[in-house]
Amino acid sequence: MSTVVIHGEGLGKRYHRGAIQQSTLLRDHLARALKSPLSLFRRPKDETFWALEEVSLEVREGEVLGLIGRNGAGKTTLLKILSRITKPTTGWAEIRGRVGSLLEVGTGFHPELTGRENTFLSGAILGMSKREIERKFDEIVAFAELEKFIDTPVKHYSSGMYVRLAFAVAAHLEPEILLVDEVLAVGDINFQKKCLGKMGDVARAGRTIVLVSHQLNQIRRLCHRVAWIDAASVRQVGNTHEVVSAYEAAMARGERNGHQPERGPAPKARFVRWEIAGPSGEEPHILKTLDTVTLKFTVDIRQPIKAGHYGVALRNHEQQVVWAWETRPLPLDVGERQLCHTFPMLPLRPGLYTWLVALYERGEAIDVWDCLPEMMVATEIFQHPQDQWSGILNIPVSFEIDGR
Repeated sequence: MSTVVIHGEGLGKRYHRGAIQQSTLLRDHLARALKSPLSLFRRPKDETFWALEEVSLEVREGEVLGLIGRNGAGKTTLLKILSRITKPTTGWAEIRGRVGSLLEVGTGFHPELTGRENTFLSGAILGMSKREIERKFDEIVAFAELEKFIDTPVKHYSSGMYVRLAFAVAAHLEPEILLVDEVLAVGDINFQKKCLGKMGDVARAGRTIVLVSHQLNQIRRLCHRVAWIDAASVRQVGNTHEVVSAYEAAMARGERNGHQPERGPAPKARFVRWEIAGPSGEEPHILKTLDTVTLKFTVDIRQPIKAGHYGVALRNHEQQVVWAWETRPLPLDVGERQLCHTFPMLPLRPGLYTWLVALYERGEAIDVWDCLPEMMVATEIFQHPQDQWSGILNIPVSFEIDGR
């Protein structure tokens, strides 16, 4: 078992909202008194809020932990505490090893200095020695693709050139623990691919990484575990596929917290449960294989149905219909009936999906059910690494050149 290199207990950070420090000079006191005599007797309103509250976590050596959540949830605050930029209001954190932080690309860049000079300045601020920067300088410049402009003041750089050089400097740190805050989204698509590859190299080298990103496909590819930070606290932590899928589903349904509208009375029949058939019966709502799979929908028939009309549909977290099917006429006797579907495979992109089942007779709805819990697909990924090229299907594929 690898050792714990990051350990935090009860971490919290409280800030003052809208606090403005007033002058203590006598003339300013007199001016305020003349303008509003009662102001001398009023105590300034001290409004505070918690940017992070009661967060505990452990990260082991060589592990890549992803942090996901909405903007303002507290992810960056947590990284700033771990990197010792800010002190926690409550709790404590213990870190074992040399820490490097990629919290803001361009840290230490001065517009009047050249790219070469800024490389040394930024590298020194990030914790690299002069000898280390000199050793890696050519590699940094080549990574940023700025060989022809390295001696040009950065004030003449385009925004893309600026962030490429900034990320190249930060990415060539060699710490034992690396804290990364949403810096993989810099530059164009080709450079983003290069950034992702660099982070993959760092992860494969066995370094410990804590990564914040809104690009969930990158989180799926790079991270061993994920922590979902919501409203300043940890909402869920665990397996990457499970946590990311839960987060995607919550965002897509607008945080309805698993509730659905009342289904109303169903005197003739009611769908009562669904499951993925398996030998063990454990985790009946998680799809982990791309082999043949059978799904069972159980319906409780309370009155005989002579000419039923049964339909089923599968939707992703964006409520897009992925697949649908129907059959009629369908006679069903009283009792619990299992409606089974066997698929050769379900090559779906990992994430949360919802089954919709419906039963009609002579055009009248008997029961319609958005099945709960949702189906989680946690299969191996056969997808493009960029979210914009990652489609709905997740199809295994082999690749050859000239038959090899």
